[in-house]
Amino acid sequence: MDNSGKEKEAEALMAEADKKIKSSKSFFGTLFGGSSRSEEACEIYVRAANMYKMAKNWSAAGNAFAQAAHLHLQMQSKHDAATNLIDAGNAFKKADPQGNAINCLNRAIEIYTDMGRFTIAAKHHITIAEIYETELLDIDKAIAHYEQAADYYKGEESTSSANKCLLKVATYAAQLEQYQKAIEIYEQVGTYAMDSTLLKYSAKDHFFKAALCHFCVDTLNAKLAVQKYEEMFPAFSDSRECKLLKKLLDACEEQNVDAYTDSVKEFDSISRLDQWLTTMLLRIKKTIQDDEESLR
Repeated sequence: MDNSGKEKEAEALMAEADKKIKSSKSFFGTLFGGSSRSEEACEIYVRAANMYKMAKNWSAAGNAFAQAAHLHLQMQSKHDAATNLIDAGNAFKKADPQGNAINCLNRAIEIYTDMGRFTIAAKHHITIAEIYETELLDIDKAIAHYEQAADYYKGEESTSSANKCLLKVATYAAQLEQYQKAIEIYEQVGTYAMDSTLLKYSAKDHFFKAALCHFCVDTLNAKLAVQKYEEMFPAFSDSRECKLLKKLLDACEEQNVDAYTDSVKEFDSISRLDQWLTTMLLRIKKTIQDDEESLR
């Protein structure tokens, strides 16, 4: 069946649900099972929403799910209302991420937190963060939602889920030159990883990133940080990351841009540098170049 057929079916279902709502509100409707008619209307709205989804009319699907949510809230069925709002948010995400999608997801989060379902609320804060991150390119709002998700996960003792959100915050904080915030997160997550048999290997990456953030502030900070991480986590001393940091520190002290560039190239030839590391390393390189020029 073509999409227009599915859409017509959905429209007919919407009309049927609207009719049930009207009859449930009438005097005789309230006498003869108004609430059961409201429940039936909810089911029909959801069926209509799914038809709209099949027709790829995401906006209409979102509206139909939102209608079902509104009815469920009137009937005090909070859990069902939240489920409908999430479905509405996911449909709107494909049509109108900025307005309705975020609005529906936020309303669902309010219901889940009210019910004490913080893990589910955290998951949906991540969804909103991702919309701000990829669709709307509003990094400050993405950070706020990742932080809220991390808070809820921590409260539920889901430390590794909280850390995943915090690492997102640190990545963006460093890009926005909020180095102290990024350093605190990388050190916290690195310390947690260092004490875990499963995550121990990743600790060096977190300490490496924390040291690069220190480096962006000043060289002395970075030098002291590297010493601190080696004392805290002796395995860090043998890592390629730590060796690179020491070479970069030497190059900075000597104000030798070529030595700095060669050390980075050598590291990159074995472990490819991602966009974030490249950005940080270029910022540090620029400080050496600026220092070199100011001495001339």
